[in-house]
Amino acid sequence: MAKILKKTRFVAFVAIGALLIIFAYLSRGLYHGAMTIHELLTENKQLKQAITNLTQEEQIGYAKVVSQQFEDGRLFTTIRFVETARDDKLRKILQKECTVEGDIVHFDALIVKFEDEMVLDGKSRALYLWRRIYGEKMTPQQGYPIEEPGQEPERYSDMLKALPIEQRQLFWSSIWGLANDTEKLKQYGIKAIYGNVVYSRLTEGLIYVFKISLSGQVYPEIIPDM
Repeated sequence: MAKILKKTRFVAFVAIGALLIIFAYLSRGLYHGAMTIHELLTENKQLKQAITNLTQEEQIGYAKVVSQQFEDGRLFTTIRFVETARDDKLRKILQKECTVEGDIVHFDALIVKFEDEMVLDGKSRALYLWRRIYGEKMTPQQGYPIEEPGQEPERYSDMLKALPIEQRQLFWSSIWGLANDTEKLKQYGIKAIYGNVVYSRLTEGLIYVFKISLSGQVYPEIIPDM
């Protein structure tokens, strides 16, 4: 009887221990899920290190005309937009094709600048998020989306790899939120250069390479399509 009682107690202790471990794990998950953007931006050193590791970019994509043709007396331009990798200008990480009326096309980018307090070495860094493409006869809201708002862009898929998925999702949803509220994260040293739209009259036979100036402005460099 004593042996049975000891065995029962042992099983009970094991069961209680297992429940405590499960509870601790779930509590940890709930903590990360409930983390606020304030906590993430002010307390997470891994995030600051990831931002510090960002390097100065020059080329962030390019566009070329696939075709131009008239329909019922109206000109339509089909373009291919390509986003390139940060570490390899020749590697394509995103491609979009769309057709707009006319030959003047707008490329809308959201530039997010991190001020000194968000960077460990005290030197500002920036992210470049492509939003949409639209023609001169369209409103921006009617434009074709490039990146998926709220999601982690492929261009920066390796940036926050050291953070749990919940924190990564919180960071990117907050960063994309700057498109609608440019003052949202200013108190943390993060600001958006909103509405940095590049527009150009596009013609066949040319490639429009989008580059970034030191001041954070996007501009096209036009080269022949070889």
